[in-house]
Parts: sequence; C-alpha cells; structure tokens
Amino acid sequence: MKEKTTKNILITGGAGFIGSHVVRLFVNKYPNYQIFNLDALTYAGNLENLTDIEEKPNYHFIKADINNASEINNLFEKYNFDNVIHLAAESHVDRSITDPLAFVKTNLIGTVNLLNAAKELWRDNLEDKLFYHISTDEVYGTLGETGLFTETTAYAPNSPYSASKASSDHFVRAYGETYDLPYFISNCSNNYGPNQFPEKLIPLFIHNIIQNKPLPVYGDGKYTRDWLYVIDHATAIDLAFHKGKNKQTYNIGGFNEWQNLDLIKLLCELMDKKLGREKSSSTKLITYIKDRPGHDKRYAIDATKIHKELGWKPSVTFEEGLEKTIDWYLENELWLKSVTSGKYQEYYDDQYKK
Repeated sequence: MKEKTTKNILITGGAGFIGSHVVRLFVNKYPNYQIFNLDALTYAGNLENLTDIEEKPNYHFIKADINNASEINNLFEKYNFDNVIHLAAESHVDRSITDPLAFVKTNLIGTVNLLNAAKELWRDNLEDKLFYHISTDEVYGTLGETGLFTETTAYAPNSPYSASKASSDHFVRAYGETYDLPYFISNCSNNYGPNQFPEKLIPLFIHNIIQNKPLPVYGDGKYTRDWLYVIDHATAIDLAFHKGKNKQTYNIGGFNEWQNLDLIKLLCELMDKKLGREKSSSTKLITYIKDRPGHDKRYAIDATKIHKELGWKPSVTFEEGLEKTIDWYLENELWLKSVTSGKYQEYYDDQYKK
C-alpha cells in the first residue's frame, strides 16, 4: 500500500499477547502515526504489557468491545481511522469447546462490526485505506505426516475456534469483493514469547514447572505444531502492512515444527538448567490426560510467499526463541504472579480512572 507520512491506525486487541508487541513496534517505529489501541480488557488483555509506551504522544488507549456495533461506529467517526489492524479475538481452543457462542460473537460478529464501520467511513475515499485481518493456520484443518499449508489450501476447520476464525476470514474477503474494501489477511502458526497469558502451552508449563505442578499433556503428546516467535510475527505484520498487495493472503510461520512431547522435554531441560535443578527432574511432572475433541494432528505453514515477496524470515530458531522466552518469564515473575492471580485487571482502574 502507498505509505502516508501521517495516519490514524486502529489496532484491535492491542493489550493482548500478539497485539501488545504489534502496538509497541508501531508506536516506537512510526512516531508520525497515531496508534489507537482498542481492547475490551477481558482476562487476556493486560495493559501492564504496555507500560513502557503508555506516555508516548502517538499512543492512545480505548477501552471498548468490538461486539458493540454502535460504539465501534462512533469511534470510527470520531477518530477517522485510516487503517485497521485487527487482532482482537477469542483464541483458546479449549474454551471454544465449552463456550462456542463467545467465539462466534467476538471472532465473527465483532469482525463484521469492524468491517461495517470501515466500509461506511471509507465509502467515498478508499485511497490508502486498509483492513488488515490477522488469522490462524487452524482454519486449514489438519495435515498428515507430510505437506504444508499454503495460501491456497482449502479451509477445513475442526474446532469452534478455528470455525469462527475461518468465518471471519471469509467475511473479510467478501467485503473486499462486494464493497471493494482494501484488505490483507495473514494466517500465522502458534505464537510464543514474552507476555503470553498462561493458558497457552509454553507459559503454562513454565509457570507449572516453577511451581512444581503437573504438566498436562493431551493424548500421547505427538501432536505437531509450527512455532513462531511473537516478535518475529510483529515484524511480519509490519512488513505486510507497508509492503503487502491488496486482497492478498500471507502465511506466516516459524519454520519450526515440533511434536508437543519433544517441545515439552526441551522446555523441561532448559528450565532445570536455569532453575539449578537436577537434570530431568521437571520431566517427572509430565502427566498424560484425556485428549480433547477435534484435536488436529499436525499444522505446518509454508511461509515462502511472504519471504519471496516481502523479504521476511524468522530471526531466531525455536531453541533460541524458547530460551529468550524462558528468560523473560523468569525475569518477570511478578508479571506472571499478577496474571495468574487476576491482580493485573486492577491496572486499568488505577491508571485510567484516577
């Protein structure tokens, strides 16, 4: 897209795990951009992730819910957003199994609310406008022992979470075709790194190892995932936003396929070293539990397109990224305690409701 010197950029879900890294990158790298971080501050949205930039003159926080259509419309009119980077989503597969409607509301209806607001605001001038929708590799379903997901792989979601994200992807494309709304979509593999809420595998297991709690492993632990360091993902989003082509899809993967059990054993090994524990002591915490329904066997992304067209590639191997991640959590145990206790949710009231 053609780059303007100044623009108002709405980033939804910017207090969450991936969103906070994207917000920080854009605020620090582009001082002429006005960055509006919109987040409902549900359990996974944590403004303590962004204390280092909250006083920056080009950073603005808006507490709002994308499910509230009238509020979203009013915000688009008030701030005249030029672009949207849409990261707000319910993202935990396990919770989608117990409460699928919450995922339909946020991931599908919330996305359509944003699309409608953008369509109305931009209807008379689409120049330099963009709706950038961040999605997941889970929309493609599952792979066998070989093969990779490409941008043309047919959708075959198997969980309520992936079905809700697949539906939102389709709506973004439909608005592009029906209303000529400029858009990109990127589908990423499993993210890991600093600030991730400890419901996800890596921060959950780091926390449990510190506390000497069981490490719950679904089934036989032989599920395979591609892992993407979150800071590399933020860099890819930046590149796609500035250099991507209209109505294109980009797959973003870490070129890091790992079976869950092998990953967990590596994590245990690194944690034992860093905590000064006896070798293999943490592996004794591994506890096999009943598999979850609709569990996809393998995900693997082919990120050739974004590498060839935009020049992006991961900056770290999985082993390097995992070590950086462990170090961050060990150096930020107060953050981890705050998140696991729920105390972090008091931050908004303290900081923004003085």
